[in-house]
Amino acid sequence: MSFRPAQPRGGPQIIPRPAQWRLGGPAPWAHLVDRSLSLSQVVDALAGQEDFVVPDLPVVDHRPAGVLVALYEEQGEAHVVLTRRSPDMASHPHQVSFPGGRQDVEDADLWVTACREAHEEVALDPILPRLVGELPPMTTIGRPSLIHPFVAVLPERPTLVANPAEVETIRHVALAELLSDEVWREEHWQRDGQEIAITFFELPGDTIWGVTGTLLRQLLTLGLGLSLH
Repeated sequence: MSFRPAQPRGGPQIIPRPAQWRLGGPAPWAHLVDRSLSLSQVVDALAGQEDFVVPDLPVVDHRPAGVLVALYEEQGEAHVVLTRRSPDMASHPHQVSFPGGRQDVEDADLWVTACREAHEEVALDPILPRLVGELPPMTTIGRPSLIHPFVAVLPERPTLVANPAEVETIRHVALAELLSDEVWREEHWQRDGQEIAITFFELPGDTIWGVTGTLLRQLLTLGLGLSLH
């Protein structure tokens, strides 16, 4: 399926591309003729995945974080809820991300953290998300902080309100659009003597990259029945 954007792809995100980099390869699903991906496929794939190993980090900045990968179905298509962070945020302004944040001392666990943050950022009722699985925890590129992604299903498209102190805008993105060839880009960056693969999704008005890009790639790869490795 081809999506024709009403505005150019890419957005206000600042990409800290190093001096040494190169273009990467095609998407993991580039060879698939049928890329249809339903919500039930994603849920089944998450239920069947093997246990993952939490990265062993020499340094972790402050508290761990929980993010909510909220999915719902509308007119037969699976969608994901994303936010563009406020330009006034001290870290990662304008970046597209999942609702979420760092764990507070009163949070019973990181699932509670993810739901609390989603309520604070976009007014998502915390009783709506139904936890269906997790994606492998990962770290940010800059300050090493461990992020735990929780995948949840919503009963329908939610009515959300952006908290302007944290969120510039809310995006409802069809998974089918993320699977389009024209949306995908991969780059390999040289950092500290290592080459790191960076995933980009170029949407009309926004560039998704970094941790969010990697988590979306993992979600789509698992949902399509492909290996993460």
